[in-house]
Amino acid sequence: MRLDVSACAAALGLTYIGPCPGGEVGAGYVLLPDGRRAVLTSGNAASAPLVTIARAAGVPAPRYERVTDVAGVTVVVQELLPGLPPAITDRAVVDAMLAVSARCTGLLRNSGLPPRQLYLHSDGPGFCHHGSLAGHSARSAELLARIEANPMEVLPGDDLVHFDFHPGNLLVSPNATTGPAGTSLSPAGTAAAIDSTAAAGNDTAIGASDAAVTVTGVVDWDGAGRGNRAFDLVTLLFVLSRHAPHLTAPIRDAAVALAPTDVLAACWAHMSLRQVDWSIRHHTAAEVDAWLTVAETAPWPRR
Repeated sequence: MRLDVSACAAALGLTYIGPCPGGEVGAGYVLLPDGRRAVLTSGNAASAPLVTIARAAGVPAPRYERVTDVAGVTVVVQELLPGLPPAITDRAVVDAMLAVSARCTGLLRNSGLPPRQLYLHSDGPGFCHHGSLAGHSARSAELLARIEANPMEVLPGDDLVHFDFHPGNLLVSPNATTGPAGTSLSPAGTAAAIDSTAAAGNDTAIGASDAAVTVTGVVDWDGAGRGNRAFDLVTLLFVLSRHAPHLTAPIRDAAVALAPTDVLAACWAHMSLRQVDWSIRHHTAAEVDAWLTVAETAPWPRR
């Protein structure tokens, strides 16, 4: 269900300007009492302190102006950042994303937070539904059997993991090739939509080492948690395996350097479940088949 942003803005005493382009959960531009433009969207209150940690480490994550409940729904008001999602994902964008990920290393080592669940054996909260794969086709049921055979329950590690790390949740400066918010690159799951302009920010920017790509924002931290940041690289690898397979080698190499094969296989199993389930329940049969094909090409089959 899409968020009624206009009604939420009115309930919070904010002026509604209009909808943000793209996305499935709903986001809109609002005017704060001090005259600044911001973005209002649904969110997760538990993500607020993690966003603060990310920002302190130099990740250009959105600053949360306000987190509150409206009619039983958690909503977040974020300061608007400049920048747009990259219209073209190339090696420079990949390098910039790898640099962003590196800043999340060890950030939750002493946090006391539990590791993130992978939902390989039971349904997740609104995503990673097992029943959809079981009932869709023999092909999806076979994939589900392989997923459920993976014994890993939680993601080990002490890094800050974004959990939806793909180019659609990236904002880059206008000196890079940019496009409108919302692209075909979004993986589904916790927040398949690319409410990419729903970003709050700081003055930190991260550039790729060999190209004019400056990251001005990483948005959609609703699923963030503790684990091995290789999960974020597997997410990126999963998406680009379909849309830009020629860019996957450096991502795969970086992931292998961060985690053993059993962890990488569990991350791939999670992404396979999450993406195929979401596509079955929300998209077309062609989308389902395309993501099944990606899922079946697992680079780390469980031994």
